[in-house]
Amino acid sequence: MPEVKPAWTDEAFDALLGRVLQAGVLLSAVVVLCGGAIYLLRHGTSAPAYQMFRGEPGDLTSVGGIVADARALSGRGLIQLGLLLLIATPIARVVISVVGFFRQRDWTYVVITLVVLVLLAYSLTSG
Repeated sequence: MPEVKPAWTDEAFDALLGRVLQAGVLLSAVVVLCGGAIYLLRHGTSAPAYQMFRGEPGDLTSVGGIVADARALSGRGLIQLGLLLLIATPIARVVISVVGFFRQRDWTYVVITLVVLVLLAYSLTSG
């Protein structure tokens, strides 16, 4: 009788999680690098004004503003988008872990990973 392999093995699950982390970090690095290059091309010769502090513009303090600036190919917007992608990478890993543990029917880890996901969401949405 042939041996039936489960469709979702630990090795396949680990490989998927590794690829998600690699892709997220690589995509983030490319976006930040492009944003940095655009920023330097447009503002690289400007002299910094250290005598006055200027915080982030209002459009770079919300996800919608960051996405809008990135779509307009703003250097600062692309850099911020790259940083958001970097933050989203481990969150995506946790979400995929929930799905993977659910498919493996490992209920203990499903519950634990859901608790981690709720804590991540709370920490990101609370002030």
